[in-house]
Amino acid sequence: MSSARSVLRRQVLVFAVVGVVNTGTYLGLYLLFLTRLPYLAAHVLAFVLSMTGSFFLNARFTYRTRPTWRKFLLFPLTNAANFLCTTAGVWVLVDVLHTGARWAPLLASAAAIPVTFVVSRWIMAPRRAAPRQAAPRRTIA
Repeated sequence: MSSARSVLRRQVLVFAVVGVVNTGTYLGLYLLFLTRLPYLAAHVLAFVLSMTGSFFLNARFTYRTRPTWRKFLLFPLTNAANFLCTTAGVWVLVDVLHTGARWAPLLASAAAIPVTFVVSRWIMAPRRAAPRQAAPRRTIA
């Protein structure tokens, strides 16, 4: 397997783990803030904090890149991409395919993960020049 493929597979796996951690963080913060704040304020605060945490986790573990202000300010585009995909997906599932509204958001969210990953990678992954052709490796026969 090529090095680029193994890096991409690792990034996809870590991206998924960060997503699970982010979802749990959001839910935990939301429930905590809900004890003292109105639900909408609890949602917004939990969302902003979990998105900030997601940015730093993805920078450190998924893409192994230095967090910058530019990346931080562009990172909400990943959530915008996710929102657009899941909204379109829910509409297609419910109104076009008539699958029912109960599980449509879960299916649409799963379908949005690749798009969200691509947008996230575009923002977070450092731009590198094309790798030079490596000399053939010697193997032990």
